[in-house]
Amino acid sequence: MRKNVITLALAAAGLSVVLFAACTGDSKPGQTADGSPVSHDSLVKRGEYLVGAIGCDDCHTPKKMGANGPELDLEHRFSGHPATQPTGPADTAVMKNGWVLFGMGLTTAVGPWGQSYAANITSDSTGIGTWTEDQFLRCIRKGLSKGLEGNRPLLPPMPWQGYRNLSDDDLKAVFAYLKTTKPVKNVVPQPKLLAQVK
Repeated sequence: MRKNVITLALAAAGLSVVLFAACTGDSKPGQTADGSPVSHDSLVKRGEYLVGAIGCDDCHTPKKMGANGPELDLEHRFSGHPATQPTGPADTAVMKNGWVLFGMGLTTAVGPWGQSYAANITSDSTGIGTWTEDQFLRCIRKGLSKGLEGNRPLLPPMPWQGYRNLSDDDLKAVFAYLKTTKPVKNVVPQPKLLAQVK
């Protein structure tokens, strides 16, 4: 009886290994399960899916008022806080008392860190148009503005601490997709850190 239990346990363990290998595949980063390279179109489609799933539009796309309330301004998709809109009040009472205040378009937020503005992530040069893939990965992995060593950290509400857990392949797919987006010229205002607000 004991021998049967051990044999059954070993068989179950072996089946688990086989199933795990089948689910994960033997593919390497940047390759499909059969070992062929991932096409650029496939990478872009994966990136488009991820950008939609992780909610990049929520903060990086300005909103306009529609019949049912605020809706995405797709003409300016991913262009961040519009340079033509007021930067909003740098409310020190909100900053110093632990509250967070969002602008109506969700492209600016005031909180204990100061006031931040959603970045332009379109393919325009005022967005990420001139960025390298390495810069993008460094930006998300290390939380550095523009992915440049020595730059200021990314500010809330950008949830880079969660996004940095995406695989390199996923981040490369997001970058590939964003580089195909419509370029929107928009220079986003610089953040106002609490120490800079009187």
